[in-house]
Amino acid sequence: QAQLVESGGGLVQAGGSLRLSCVASESVGSIIIMGWHRQCPGKQRELVATITSGGSTNYADSVKGRFTISRNNTKNTVYLQMSGLKPEDTAVYYCYVVGNRLIRSTSYWGQGTQVTVSS
Repeated sequence: QAQLVESGGGLVQAGGSLRLSCVASESVGSIIIMGWHRQCPGKQRELVATITSGGSTNYADSVKGRFTISRNNTKNTVYLQMSGLKPEDTAVYYCYVVGNRLIRSTSYWGQGTQVTVSS
């Protein structure tokens, strides 16, 4: 069973919206941080947004004001609400989670979900 399960990707027109979800299994332990990275075609994977256990958020400059990250700790779920999508947002989006288990922190990555924004 996958430790991180992503959903919500798809094809939308420019200006549209999508909400990505990522559910972490309980096996990751106590979640310290959750977030999203993306990899645009031909480019290096880059950070999109993160949210800490305390609720602090961080966004890439390119998505500020358009994307919102949120979480539901009881469900081990992180969301990325994406609005005002642009063609340059087209990428594979990867969920990641840092969990604390057995007094150790471990990073987990999802398999990625495709987001395509048409002009």
